Amino acid sequence: MKKEERLARDILKHIGGKENIRSFTHCMTRVRIDVADETKVDKAALKATDGVMGIIEDEVIQVVVGPGTVNKVSAHISDITGIKIGEASNLIGEEAARETKEGIKQKNNTPIKNLLRKIGSIFIPLIPGIVGSGIINGGRGFLENSGVDPTLTWMQLLAVLGGSIFAYLAIVVGWNTAKEFGGTPVLGAIAGIITMNPALADITIFGNELTPGYGGLIGAMFAAWLMVFFEKQVRKLIPSAVDIIFTPMFTILIVGTITLVVVQPIAGVLTEGITVGIHWVLDVGGAFAGAILAGFFLPLVMLGLHHGLTPIHMELINAYSATALLPILAMAGASQVGAAVAIYVKTKNKRLKNVIKGALPAGFLGIGEPLIYGVTLPLGRPFITACIGASVGGAFQGLMQTASSGIGVSGIPLIPLIVDNKFFIYFIGLVITYTAGFIVTYFFGYKEEMADNLG
Repeated sequence: MKKEERLARDILKHIGGKENIRSFTHCMTRVRIDVADETKVDKAALKATDGVMGIIEDEVIQVVVGPGTVNKVSAHISDITGIKIGEASNLIGEEAARETKEGIKQKNNTPIKNLLRKIGSIFIPLIPGIVGSGIINGGRGFLENSGVDPTLTWMQLLAVLGGSIFAYLAIVVGWNTAKEFGGTPVLGAIAGIITMNPALADITIFGNELTPGYGGLIGAMFAAWLMVFFEKQVRKLIPSAVDIIFTPMFTILIVGTITLVVVQPIAGVLTEGITVGIHWVLDVGGAFAGAILAGFFLPLVMLGLHHGLTPIHMELINAYSATALLPILAMAGASQVGAAVAIYVKTKNKRLKNVIKGALPAGFLGIGEPLIYGVTLPLGRPFITACIGASVGGAFQGLMQTASSGIGVSGIPLIPLIVDNKFFIYFIGLVITYTAGFIVTYFFGYKEEMADNLG
């Protein structure tokens, strides 16, 4: 039996078996399992399972197994249980699921966390496409900056292949938003299409010319949520025999009109306020702003809320052709690498050394969860020193005003996406952050007795 299959079976055993799964999905490092009865989950045994780097208790149980491994483990879970990734199981009654959900929500019910969690759930399934397309765009930009003619056919093809998802992102965001809130996904996709339809440029309402894409992804998400809300309300009034005809028709008519007249103008003002505000903070705050943002980013990653920032990055790219926020936040993962190397050099604990060796490659690639849950967070103090090291790197990136033309990656893979030919400056920032994380952790963050508590 392969290790990934064994890990999948161990996870299933400790979460209460396939009968306790409502649905499951995964992101770059975590298997996210929506359980029906949380009391059936043996959390201690799950944490102690070989191959599990940590768990996060939220609306769903998030089991951290690392990049690459997560795809194989999820596939095995699907094969073993017969539950498709991202689809609901029919094994669990709705009432039991609802009660469990409500209990978990009460434990984790803060408005900001709930908002970021929902946004994260919308964008997590899109991450592979965003990452792959971003790398293609970054490579093309790097070649163009190196003097390659952008009008060459193969360069134009790269532009199409890398840019397609970003040009039509509102559609898939609308689809996922409707799906997340329990509506018909295609209606959410239609909401996204309405917000970006080029034909809007030829329409004037109440003396105001409409603008395709105005309001950005925030407008698309809200319009898709309205589709879900009105679909449910309209369905209550429509006879079942003609539901399939009139419910979607009236929903599109009502929400489409509200979107163009109300949602887009409000979302446009909100989006402009957020992007201009962040740009101003980074422009004026410089090193100080970079230090604060990078230093406090790791706790967001720890809670699994960092994907909630994705639409902000995208709106910064839409407004300024680049996001200055991403290189700063990327320093949080770089500092984890430095802290882990310091622990590896200092410790004599073989188990800890093996965990670090396994997690470091992902860390250099900008994937910090294996180091967070396998090394720094269980040890305690190194997590804090990693945050301090991140502040140093964030200050440097903020001072140098580096920015990225794409999202989805960080660490070393972000280098090709850096704009204004500041590739080397960003790399220097990485080295500074690795060094800061190493020094602070080596001298102040780690004592050998900490490893004894890991078991």
